[in-house]
Amino acid sequence: MTKLKGITWNHSRGFTSIVACAQRFSELHPELDITWEKRSLQAFADEPINELAKRYDFLIIDHPWTGFAARTEVIVPLNKYLSAEYLNNQANNSVGKSHESYSFNGKQWALAIDAATPVAASRPDLFSKHGWKFPETYADLIKLSKTGCVAIPGIPQDTLMSFYMICSTLDEDVCTSESQVISEKTGIKALQLLRELGKNIKSESYDWNPIKVYEAMTLTDEYAYSPFAYGYTNYSREGYARKLLKFHDMVSIDGQKLITTLGGTGLAISADSKHQEIAAKFAEYVGSETTQKGVFFDNGGQPGHREAWLDIRTNEVTIDFFKDTLPALDRAFLRPRYHGNMYFQDRAGAPIRDYMMKGGDEHKLLKHLNQIYQKSLSI
Repeated sequence: MTKLKGITWNHSRGFTSIVACAQRFSELHPELDITWEKRSLQAFADEPINELAKRYDFLIIDHPWTGFAARTEVIVPLNKYLSAEYLNNQANNSVGKSHESYSFNGKQWALAIDAATPVAASRPDLFSKHGWKFPETYADLIKLSKTGCVAIPGIPQDTLMSFYMICSTLDEDVCTSESQVISEKTGIKALQLLRELGKNIKSESYDWNPIKVYEAMTLTDEYAYSPFAYGYTNYSREGYARKLLKFHDMVSIDGQKLITTLGGTGLAISADSKHQEIAAKFAEYVGSETTQKGVFFDNGGQPGHREAWLDIRTNEVTIDFFKDTLPALDRAFLRPRYHGNMYFQDRAGAPIRDYMMKGGDEHKLLKHLNQIYQKSLSI
């Protein structure tokens, strides 16, 4: 029997979905046994994929690693095994730039089996109880945050993604210049907007990732709204959590709905795997429309195939999670993926988080970010 091993992240969205796909695939191919292990969400974002590729045949990866993958070739370009017809179908059925996010130097380094971006989430029962209106503008959000009912994912990485978001919404993307992260004018305004919200956010939020935000919103009645956290369809499904969350599109700044920072995950194959051909067949199976709408979704997955987002059944099960948040996915910003980007991502969030919590000198902060950025470009 051929045995393969994969590594994913520790949440039902990332683990039970891929385990179910592996189980079903092994039923169809009895000569094959695929097992999956899991790691924390933070480790998923941080641990170098070159180390993981030495130990696993499959890797669920975050797309900012794509440039690193293309430079080091520690994972297999899927064009080697998957047909152009299949990959074109994946591209045509991408949710936003999800498929593109794993493309680099003309090759496809992973399949976008999972799609996500920060979206808004609410507890409709609490809004009804308190007579609150759902915010439509950033000013509305600030007003609502003064009630203490707003939670955000405030750990450094998510704070950095929020900074990217505000900059993009102000019509300037980050890291497009080799001299600076963002222009001073846009950067200062973005920081000030984040601080305006940040001063009304409870301190515990600054230790939370999106999962912890949603757990707090569903396990307690303390938080009624999250304006931007990576969406998790699980929390909109009956029976998953104590209370259901309703997911929404974003508030707007000067008439422009927030342009959030694309997330999601990709299924990649290690270059060290001794069974790359059959591994590619499994990847093809997981990424297919039928699996994405069926086994993958039914076991907690958040599909990356567009037909699954448009599907009547998946939307019925999730209170229209997919239909209502698809516009946010389609306009989401594709964050930097150059080789040294992870150095910047690992270091730039903490000072923004500190500013969001306590305020400070925006000019000094932007100068510090530029120094980190310059270092990252030289890696």
